[in-house]
Parts: sequence; structure tokens; C-alpha cells
Amino acid sequence: MTTWVRRLLGTGAACGALLGLCAGLIVTDGLTDDIRRSDVAVVLGSQVNPDGRPSARLAARLDRALQLYRGGWVRQVIVSGGTGKEGVPEGTAMKRWLVAQGVPATAVLVDDQGVDTMATARNTAALMATHDFDTVIVVSQYFHISRTRLAFSKAGLTDVGSAHPDYFEWRDLYSLAREIPGYASYLMR
Repeated sequence: MTTWVRRLLGTGAACGALLGLCAGLIVTDGLTDDIRRSDVAVVLGSQVNPDGRPSARLAARLDRALQLYRGGWVRQVIVSGGTGKEGVPEGTAMKRWLVAQGVPATAVLVDDQGVDTMATARNTAALMATHDFDTVIVVSQYFHISRTRLAFSKAGLTDVGSAHPDYFEWRDLYSLAREIPGYASYLMR
């Protein structure tokens, strides 16, 4: 084997090990819920079906926020998302789902402009300031927690807990791989 092939293989192995370490840190952080009494939970959006019902992934996030609300961990819930190709505003659909589960409409704040994680963080910071909230729990899939907490920190929110739903899809593996450059991108902003 030539020297350049050994170097190429060594570089590839080092990059693979680094990516594996980053993925492991993201998974560990995301699966380690940090639940504490907070003013509000923020549910990050995901796909809404054309009929206005949350996708299974989004319903799992909403169910986790419902558990936090019913358990007395949070006083209010912010639902944040944009409008996907289905044409249904995610925040509005999420509020409808929570209200149907018995959460008072007055306990759910809607952000239909949370088109990405950073926008959700900025919009949440503004809503929290308006409502005099100091503490928040973010609710999203485990692989998304680290980047979400980073975005919230960059938006000036420092007391941020986290919770993830017990929901797994095979596409989570792709999503986890995507989070590594996503986190690096947010880190550099």
C-alpha cells in the first residue's frame, strides 16, 4: 500500500471517528431529558397532514408537551412552525390538537412563523418577553434537541430544559446525520 493510500485511509478513519463522536454526543444530549418546572414548553413543528391533523411525529411531540402540561411542569405551551407544502399552518394545527386534548385555548400560544429552528428561537424569545416568561422546555425529536438548545441560547434564552417524545422512525438516522453539519452551522452564526 502506498503512502498516500495509507494517509487517505487514516484521514477517512479519523473523520469517521469524529462524526461518530458528534453523533453520539447529539444522541446522548437528546435522550437525556432536562425537565424542570418552567413557565412554558415550546413544541417545534413538523409535518401536518393535508387534512390538518399532525403527522405521527408531530403528534408524539404534542403528546409529550401535553404530559408536561398535565403534570404541572409548565403553565403554558408555545406551538411553533411554518406552513409546509400541505398548506396548513403548523402552529394553528398544533393548537387545535392540544385544545382537543383538553388544554385551555388560553394556555396555548401560536407561532406560525417558526419556519426553522432559529426562527422558532427568536420568536419564542419575543413571546417569552411579552408574557414575562423566564424558563422554557423545548420539545422536539431527540436528534434535534442539541441544535434547538443552541439556537435558544443564541436568542438570549439561557434557562432552557428539554424533553423528547418516545418516537422513532428509520429516517431519524438520516436526520441525525443531518444534525451534525446543522449544529456546526448554528454554532458559527
